[in-house]
Amino acid sequence: MSTTEAIRGTSTSTATASSRWNRINAIRWLRKMHGWIGLWGATLGLLFGTSGILLNHRAVMKIPAAQAQESTVQLPLPQPAPENARAMLDWLQGELKFDHPNLRSREEPAHGVAWGDKSLTQPAHWQMSLTTPRVNVQADWWVGNSFVTLKRSDNNFFAVLTNLHKGVGMGVAWVLLADTLAGSIVLLSLSGVLLWTQLNRRRLVGAAIGVSGLTLTVLLALRLV
Repeated sequence: MSTTEAIRGTSTSTATASSRWNRINAIRWLRKMHGWIGLWGATLGLLFGTSGILLNHRAVMKIPAAQAQESTVQLPLPQPAPENARAMLDWLQGELKFDHPNLRSREEPAHGVAWGDKSLTQPAHWQMSLTTPRVNVQADWWVGNSFVTLKRSDNNFFAVLTNLHKGVGMGVAWVLLADTLAGSIVLLSLSGVLLWTQLNRRRLVGAAIGVSGLTLTVLLALRLV
């Protein structure tokens, strides 16, 4: 073997070793990232996974775990009655002893409606509502009535979970936090596929499984929609 051939052989061996080392480092980095992302999404994943099962079965094969205790009362109005929906909301806050940033009020003015062949005037309608994952309170008053109708729903633990899943009564912070879980699931899927392709030589089998799963999902979705 000549000196030139020996140098070329040494360079090739060095390049191969360097490429192998870079591959090992890349796999280690992927495994660490996969683990940290999984740890971040573990708690939220448990919450959204449990509530997702309940939501998935809310119509077909229903699981009666999420329940709400409902009650309706009529609260007499003070004299004189509040002048607008906001004043009504302030009065209700004092009567019911609650204050929450999710309190909302809506005022629908009186307007004409058709009733068979007659035209009637529907009185003004004021509505106040409070929605949280745990409780839902709604107050309705038709102007002219001497009372306000209050409807309240108190959710059990599983109903609270499903409301958290749907973001009912939650603010921007919760929505962004839930987005991090969705992002982590995407990253876990991508890093998992990359790790599998790097650590398993039967890539055709993996590709066949992935394509089959995707095809089956699309076909079921198209058939059921």
